[in-house]
Amino acid sequence: MPPKRLFSHVAFLAALMAPFIGHAAEPVHLLTGTLGKSPVVVELNLTSPDSISGRYFYEKYHKDLPLSGRLTGQDLTLTEGLSYDDNPQLPTLHLHKSADSTWSGEWTSAKGMSYKVQLVEKQIAAPDQSAEPGWQDIYRQSAYDYLRLSQLKLKADKKQTFMGHDLQWWTEPESGISLFEITSGYSREQAARINQQLRSRLWHEVVSYHECLLGGSRMGGDFNQSVSPELLTPGVVSLNIYTSYNCGGAHPDFGDSPLNLDVATGKELTLEDVLWVGKGKPFHYERDEKNGVSFETYSSYRGKTFAPWLVSELQAAHPDEMKKPDAEDDCDYTDASVWEFSSWHFTEKGLYLGPYFARVMRACEGPDWSVVPYSVIKAHPGGVKLQLPD
Repeated sequence: MPPKRLFSHVAFLAALMAPFIGHAAEPVHLLTGTLGKSPVVVELNLTSPDSISGRYFYEKYHKDLPLSGRLTGQDLTLTEGLSYDDNPQLPTLHLHKSADSTWSGEWTSAKGMSYKVQLVEKQIAAPDQSAEPGWQDIYRQSAYDYLRLSQLKLKADKKQTFMGHDLQWWTEPESGISLFEITSGYSREQAARINQQLRSRLWHEVVSYHECLLGGSRMGGDFNQSVSPELLTPGVVSLNIYTSYNCGGAHPDFGDSPLNLDVATGKELTLEDVLWVGKGKPFHYERDEKNGVSFETYSSYRGKTFAPWLVSELQAAHPDEMKKPDAEDDCDYTDASVWEFSSWHFTEKGLYLGPYFARVMRACEGPDWSVVPYSVIKAHPGGVKLQLPD
């Protein structure tokens, strides 16, 4: 698997939660109905009858509860837990599928309390062009997630002025996920394109929040974010999203997932759009390889060309910080491998690039000095013509 720092948290968490997320090729079933008197939404992956996975939420709370079990004929037996949960005190569901694709049965607590369950398979229409930014993409990934988002409302939060631009922050109250939109300093058309990207990112982070807490439901998941605008200029919009999370893995984790936009088009920029030190025409690599650039090509460039070049430039710009460490357990910023898949964003002084270290050395991440001046960036322009600061 490619290093996770290569992708945004949305993509990383989607991979982490793959058993719970629907894909077109898989028999994922979306059901709505009631548990007792409470409306619920249920997603079941029936790919393997002996190993059913799923999740559901009460419409009143929108928090995922995991499901796992087995299907025997038309009878479904589920535990309200992950497949590896061995707690005998978990609630259970027993459902029977009728010929009309309705499911009925009972939810039973560990103490024997029971409620009737009535569910029906539901087809959700795709969101139209008036939907919130990002919802169409989320619908294609999971109608279940889209249905939850359609029940959530954003709340206007604080206002801020940054680099002469007015910012209006918006928060999704249940997850606490927050991001801003820009309300002054750009033309109406520019602002519309930029804010569409910002709002889309907010909704995708809400999806990531719920996926993370589902994965960490056994021990108590955790997902906290802070967002900071970094640079707003006539050419670029740059912000950093820092997330600390515990999604059920061996250890909690953290990382940056910046968003960098081209003001002229509103499109998200890759590092090769901004900076290119290779031979030939810069490529634009995206994870889905829709532009025909393979990960092998991308990683070869990053490891053999970009990272050694970056170490050399940082040594020239920051000689004291880039000295070889005296001890093995000190931060070794001269190791090119820690720079191969840098997180990056724009700053007033230049392009910030952050290293990625193995877990035992994670404290070495986030140095505040690893900035390459714009004079160097302009000497090695990427694939997109950008208006950069001096």
